[in-house]
Amino acid sequence: MAVDQWSILAVLLAVLGLFVWGKWRYDIVALMALGASALLGIVPAGELFSGFGHPATITVAIVLILSYGLTKAGAVEGIVNLVNPLSSRPSLHIAALVFIAAFLSMFMNNVGALALLMPVAIQSTVKAGRSPSTVLMPLSFGSILGGLVTLIGTPPNIIIASYREKTTGEAFQMFDFAPVGGVVALAGIIFMAVVGWRLVKVRKTNAGTSLFEIESYLFEVKIPEETELVAKSIRELEEFLAEFDVTLTALIHIKQYYSVPPTRHILAAEDMLILEGKQEDIDKFVSKYELALLGADSAKEAISLSDDTVMMEAVLAPRSAIEGRSVAQIHFKQNHNVNLLAVSREGQQKRGRLKEMTLKAGDVLLFYGEIEHVEAAIGKLGCFPLAARGVDFGKRKHAMLALGIFASAIALAAFGIVSLQVGLGCAVVLMVLLNIIPIRELYDGVDWPVIVLLGAMIPVGGALESTGTTILIANGLLSLSGDMSIVVILVAVLVITMTLSDILNNAATAILMAPIAYTIAVTAGVNPDPFLMAVAVGASCAFLTPIGHQNNALVMGPGGYRFGDYWRVGLPLEIIIIVVAIPMILIVWPL
Repeated sequence: MAVDQWSILAVLLAVLGLFVWGKWRYDIVALMALGASALLGIVPAGELFSGFGHPATITVAIVLILSYGLTKAGAVEGIVNLVNPLSSRPSLHIAALVFIAAFLSMFMNNVGALALLMPVAIQSTVKAGRSPSTVLMPLSFGSILGGLVTLIGTPPNIIIASYREKTTGEAFQMFDFAPVGGVVALAGIIFMAVVGWRLVKVRKTNAGTSLFEIESYLFEVKIPEETELVAKSIRELEEFLAEFDVTLTALIHIKQYYSVPPTRHILAAEDMLILEGKQEDIDKFVSKYELALLGADSAKEAISLSDDTVMMEAVLAPRSAIEGRSVAQIHFKQNHNVNLLAVSREGQQKRGRLKEMTLKAGDVLLFYGEIEHVEAAIGKLGCFPLAARGVDFGKRKHAMLALGIFASAIALAAFGIVSLQVGLGCAVVLMVLLNIIPIRELYDGVDWPVIVLLGAMIPVGGALESTGTTILIANGLLSLSGDMSIVVILVAVLVITMTLSDILNNAATAILMAPIAYTIAVTAGVNPDPFLMAVAVGASCAFLTPIGHQNNALVMGPGGYRFGDYWRVGLPLEIIIIVVAIPMILIVWPL
């Protein structure tokens, strides 16, 4: 092998190892791979940032903006409420939820589709007396499967279409993925509605069930005249509380309720304090300062005195700004005017010493504060609320307009009147001009780590071809297969792609596998389209782990799942996908 081939293989093996390790976010790993490739001379300096202007990267960004616009306008919220009457019939209820998730994911970001459906799924399931865990994993899988059906449903499809255009001069069109992807998605939905939800490991979870057990760690105390806390400021009080690992949640002063007590307030006799912490820590604090402990029930009642305050659960999304940071570093009260009362991880409530806890994707956070502050904090911190909210008249007015603009762009692209990028780009401009997407929020829906990943990995993937490494890998796989049928090799490509997607990002998997699959087909003298379709299907089918797709991580906390729970449903689902996808690929895209 040439030096360049050794170099690119070393870079790719390092990337794979770092992705599996998970210490650094995948966009950082991709930038490291791009930098290493440049230093080793396998990516020319003039092509170093060519991936950021690549059609696939631009298209993914535009689709994410449009998806945000549809969500902002409330264009799909009316659909999700159709499932409530079905909640008493588990299979039908789950089938409806999964089908709606798949349908929405055909045209919008599947993370956005899942975020819209999660509150409805949790509340309707709890109301029917079942655990949310029975529906959340199927819901996540359904939202992933829906992306298989259209060009814009998932980034791997866009990447594969762009690669086909580069190699053959003609890209896959909007609905070229539908014959294979649609049948695969339908088979997956049927499996999850009939069998899959029964395989889910059900554990106790706090999501949707009277929030958290707040009475077990909220306490109300009254300040008597003789305590040394009288005439102390809130800032000083919080310093005293920190010694006992107790948090001040709220203050009542002369019937005035403060969900976030002002730091300059001077404590007076008869002031009421709502404290959060362990029973033993509260007892120690109360004893030292000779306070009157009124009990948990009193605190629970006091904390709901104001109509302007709310407790709300939210799940921490993957790649949130606060993922990987400790509670103490975030300063919820000072920076966001909200209190973090508790955290649930894998369905288990964490309380006491929260400040030392490092937050992870999938954690369920219980916020408390004024309604507008809580809702603003949830959005700013990169969380998704687990409570459904109604659609106001202003949203309904924009909903049909947003749907009309989006549908027109899809139709123009599908009939070949304009290119997909032009059609979707014009739709974005129209939504901004009509204030469906406020211009200050234009880029809020863009998943920037995905954009950086694409921009960095596309030149690295190109280096696979330019160095001749794809030919080397293809020849190796063909020699190993010996006299086996080319169909067996096609199955192997699909299985390898699915396996990689369970540990890598799906976009990165598509970038790496597309040139390998294409070269295998060309070397074997067969049509490359079925091999590219196999990569498109496999890259989007990450069902064995919570790290393969961010939707899987998103439901981990609310569903009370653990890492090993995913294969129970995911493994039979992936087997079904292989059994269904291969014949459909061979029928629609003959060798």
